[in-house]
Amino acid sequence: MKKNLNFFTLAAIIFLISCAGNKKNIISIDLDHGWKFKTGDDLSWAKPEADDSKWDSISTGKLWEEQGHDNYDGYAWYRIKVLIPSSLKESSYLKDSLQFILGKIDDCDQFFLNGTLIGENNTLTSNPIADSIFSKLSGFYATDRNYILAVNSPKILWDKENVLAVRVSDHGGGGGMYSSHLRIQMMDIRDKILIDKSSSSFKFEGDKTNKTYVIKNGSGIGLKGKLTITANIDETKEVLYTFEENLDLKPGESKEYPVSFKAVTNATSVNFVFKHSDSKIVVESTDQAPYILTPKSGDEPKINGARVVGVRPGKPFLFNIPATGLRPMTFEAKNLPQGLVVDANTGIITGKVSQKGDYKIALTAKNSKGEVTRELIIKVGDQIMLTPPMGWNSWNCWGLSVDQKKVIQSAHVFKEKGLMEHGWAFINIDDGWEAKRDAKGEILANEKFPNMKALGDSLHKLGLKFGIYSSPGPLTCGGYTASYQHEAQDAKTYAKWGIDYLKYDWCSYGQIAKDNSLAELKKPYVVMQKALSEVDRDIVYSLCQYGMGNVWEWGSEVNGNLWRTTGDIVDTWESLSQIGFNQVKNAPNAGPGHWNDPDMLIVGWVGWGPSLHPTRLTINEQYTHISLWSLLSAPLLIGCDLNRLDDFTLNLLTNDEVIDINQDPLGKQATPKITKGNTQIWVKELEDGGKAVGIFNLGDKSEKVTVTLSEIGITEKQNVRDVWRQKDMGTFDTSFETSVGSHGVMLLKLSAK
Repeated sequence: MKKNLNFFTLAAIIFLISCAGNKKNIISIDLDHGWKFKTGDDLSWAKPEADDSKWDSISTGKLWEEQGHDNYDGYAWYRIKVLIPSSLKESSYLKDSLQFILGKIDDCDQFFLNGTLIGENNTLTSNPIADSIFSKLSGFYATDRNYILAVNSPKILWDKENVLAVRVSDHGGGGGMYSSHLRIQMMDIRDKILIDKSSSSFKFEGDKTNKTYVIKNGSGIGLKGKLTITANIDETKEVLYTFEENLDLKPGESKEYPVSFKAVTNATSVNFVFKHSDSKIVVESTDQAPYILTPKSGDEPKINGARVVGVRPGKPFLFNIPATGLRPMTFEAKNLPQGLVVDANTGIITGKVSQKGDYKIALTAKNSKGEVTRELIIKVGDQIMLTPPMGWNSWNCWGLSVDQKKVIQSAHVFKEKGLMEHGWAFINIDDGWEAKRDAKGEILANEKFPNMKALGDSLHKLGLKFGIYSSPGPLTCGGYTASYQHEAQDAKTYAKWGIDYLKYDWCSYGQIAKDNSLAELKKPYVVMQKALSEVDRDIVYSLCQYGMGNVWEWGSEVNGNLWRTTGDIVDTWESLSQIGFNQVKNAPNAGPGHWNDPDMLIVGWVGWGPSLHPTRLTINEQYTHISLWSLLSAPLLIGCDLNRLDDFTLNLLTNDEVIDINQDPLGKQATPKITKGNTQIWVKELEDGGKAVGIFNLGDKSEKVTVTLSEIGITEKQNVRDVWRQKDMGTFDTSFETSVGSHGVMLLKLSAK
């Protein structure tokens, strides 16, 4: 634990962040050290005169669980005393606003300066559980806390001691202030030249990559200076685009800047540099351009997606033949068992089969460019979901603001953008659809969903499956009506609506469970499993309880088809890498019909509704995300706003060779074979005897990696295929070498020569 520092010492920690060629410097007060900490809750602790001399010292660079407060949930307070010198104002060109940069906080916070509430990430209540749930729903715990005051605010005591106090609420998982580089500094030109990188997306037109940026002056004075925009390949530094002009922006004025350069298959950065004429302050910003690796599908028909599908005897069957190629297209399905029929125009197979057995079906797709046939095995038996589910879930984009219009729009994008042609099948409503119960106790949908039965029918007509959400407790995570003591009734209602998938989220059941014993963790999932087994539909059963009690060891006992193995994912490298690369000990428990679920995909426009933003993952990190989830045989549930599905994200989600790795009928989960420095090599066995290999670089720089076949359990000569580029790399006897970008991946398929 670091020693506590008094405010005079802290004042001496003021350091200079210099700017190239700058006559003035931005002075920043470092707040990384000297914080005091106390669990519990008392609003008087915000007051300057509160006695914190016996409080613990704490680091704000780690969660409080990592600093001796194991499994603490509830409220806690942080305090620090700081001398704020008036020289800060003189160091700034604009001299108008002071900002307090507090980093990330898990989950909720209120910030006080000298006893006065300055701001909060949401309104804290007397219930830390509710606070924490709201924060998680909104993704606040992954958002930096920046609080701003005008320099003439009487709340700031210039050249005197100031007391900063942060009230934090947490329930479940980690808690507290957990990111370093906390500081106090003046807002300056860097904060006022706003480069909008989100309002438009990159477009790929011919051999060009295009995007239009908007630069805005957010200050109250005119800003003049030299603007330079360049685009260059990260690894080779090859310059693809350059532009310069003398920029003159009036207060509040915006200008558009279209950028266009040749499309490449490497990480490329678009760089902005603005040199302010008067102060010489330099403002820099970078955007990463997406690069498309996967070739476009051809006009010839090609059947994609799962090669095996399960259904229980006598239960409704729905399967859309996923096929790319020029439309119109016609379909056949030879050797269908009695009770099933195929629509020749849509390729949708429906009906019921009463006789158990494995049925080998010859699927055929035909258009003006040719004809193709592929085998599909329909297994009629006790198990469903023989490959991981692929679909869309409303949560990561719309949160509680989901409505029927958004769901229908998403379904139509599945069809219009061709996602269905690659095997994407489920449209799932998450929390936020529920109303109260009627006089008979039947669950009702709220005004946002006027007709659930009609919605289900419309999705099925498109060839899609329909998912819904509930909780075993009295309330869902969002505070809506859940299934406690109405499980059988709700299961019947879901069947009546045509539901094909149920996500069952622990949430408020924590208030019902007697303890954290395995029996109590399993109990509510057993109850709903029994209810689902008694309805006349196959309903995929998704257990959402964050891995408690090692759910992967018992999830299949309650007929779970998938189970969350972790807490909620957010769109950061820290979250993605921590979750994805720790799916190791659960690998033996994955297989056909029962899958480990490391949470939904965080590509595209996300935000937990209603405000959305482009994923914060870099392009390399997005390739890593899809590659790793495919190797893990993880459920693939898109979480973005499909109306904003850009060319890159669509391409990312429609590489059939990558999807084949995820949907491989053997159902084995990859495991790491080599972990050396920043490199991890994961290997997945495939049904055809080949192996899928993911070479990951977790470091901050590109690395050359030599793969020795014997070290990953291969003794024969291998054909090596780059799966993302759908291109053969050659035949190798003992080893091969490749380069992997920062946070990037090479996804390969190895087959014996």
